[in-house]
Amino acid sequence: MLEVVSNRLQGRTAVVTGAGSGIGRASARRLAAEGAHVVVADIDPAAGKAAADEVGGLFVSVDVTVEEEVKQLYEVARETFGRVDIAFNNAGISPPEDGSILSTGLDAWRRVQDVNLTSVYYCCKYALPHMLEAGKGSIINTASFVAVMGAATSQISYSASKGGVLAMSRELGVEFARQGVRVNALCPGPVNTPLLQELFAADPERAARRLVHVPLGRFAEPEELAAAVAFLASDDSSFITASTFLVDGGISGAYVTPV
Repeated sequence: MLEVVSNRLQGRTAVVTGAGSGIGRASARRLAAEGAHVVVADIDPAAGKAAADEVGGLFVSVDVTVEEEVKQLYEVARETFGRVDIAFNNAGISPPEDGSILSTGLDAWRRVQDVNLTSVYYCCKYALPHMLEAGKGSIINTASFVAVMGAATSQISYSASKGGVLAMSRELGVEFARQGVRVNALCPGPVNTPLLQELFAADPERAARRLVHVPLGRFAEPEELAAAVAFLASDDSSFITASTFLVDGGISGAYVTPV
């Protein structure tokens, strides 16, 4: 039984991509707990169906790199629930083949750009018409703290893709502000998700180098990001658009971290 947190999203429809695990799944839980109808979109049918069943939502199998599938996702959401109020465009990858520019091949570069950036372009493109028709809506795109910082332990295509998400979100937030649609870039710091756990398993030293720079001294939990998503989705953030919404434990503000 899903615990009700509040009713500030009562009756609204939220579409969450990459909702089968990590930040996406935690956000699906939180949005449902705040009263939203949740459309769980994921490429993994088992994980996506389980997440949808957990929150009493609708699962739609989607490859976010395929334009027609993304378009259909928002049409299904609209047909099922009558509206599209919230789009949390969260699906993303960070494969081990993506490292320094000196070692990252073009195939790896393009794959990360397709999943992390082009998919967000598709999601915004096809969520927006439903929101513009209603005269309101909130789009939340997952960027990253790496969109505003550089790293010597590079993931060149990942960083570039998240920089693109940040710039695109800012521009859309400005373009559609007076039509009632808010667009913000959620910029998480390192989060305790399967993606990060894979990094720890594959390269503990590389992962540990990230932790030492977080002033709070730990990685975020997915639920902490989900709380930020729910805030940006709600009317509590009604004067926030085109923002770089950092939820990063202070990492982007730190010169020297506490010892």
